[in-house]
Formats: sequence, C-alpha cells, structure tokens
Amino acid sequence: MTEWRRYDSYLIPAFHERFEQRWGQGTAPFLNPEAHEEPLPRAQWINPVTGAALAVVPVWTADDEQQRSFGVFYLPPAGDIWVLRPGYTGYLEPAEGDTEQLVTLRNDAYRKAVAHAKEFLFGSQ
Repeated sequence: MTEWRRYDSYLIPAFHERFEQRWGQGTAPFLNPEAHEEPLPRAQWINPVTGAALAVVPVWTADDEQQRSFGVFYLPPAGDIWVLRPGYTGYLEPAEGDTEQLVTLRNDAYRKAVAHAKEFLFGSQ
C-alpha cells in the first residue's frame, strides 16, 4: 500500500522555494503559493511518511502568459526539486470568449500530465 495522498489545498510553498533556490528568484511565478487565483487545474500529492510531494501545475513565462504547458514537479524528502518530463503538454490558455476547443486542449494536456505523475507515484497500472 502506498502512502501517497491527494492534497487539494493551496499549492505547497516548498515547490516555489526549492525551484527559486535552484533556478533563481522570480523564475517560478506558476509555483507561487500566494497566487491562489492562478489558473487551474492543478493536482498535488504528498507522502506524509517520507515528506515528499509531487505537483502538476500550469507553467508559463512572463513573456507569454497564453502559451502554457503542464509541469510535473517532485520534491524528494532530502531537498531539491525534480522536473519530470511528461512529454508535450503545451496548450494556449483560453481567454474569455475563446472557443471550447482551447479548453478541450488544455484539459487533454492536464490529463496527460496527471497520468505521468500517477505513473511516477504508483507505477504502471
């Protein structure tokens, strides 16, 4: 039995802290735990036994907030942060009034990233 549990509260601050420790301040607006209104969907899991965590979040740059992808980030218990590669999960962030097709593409990219995260945590099923 695995100890991993879904964590549906706000984004865990350690994701933002460790990312910025590794790649520099201001490099991870998408992991900022204070940005509660940031785009969803997001998914998180924690392992209370080991202290590890994993998150799937939308990723963008300050230059282009409409071009996004989903990132899968793993926090090992001993520190650091790993960026897992779920393959191509790019999409355009739907703006108000955009077509349903953009929402469908976002949701498909999200499902692909979550499936990759679950395989990392729980293995092939």
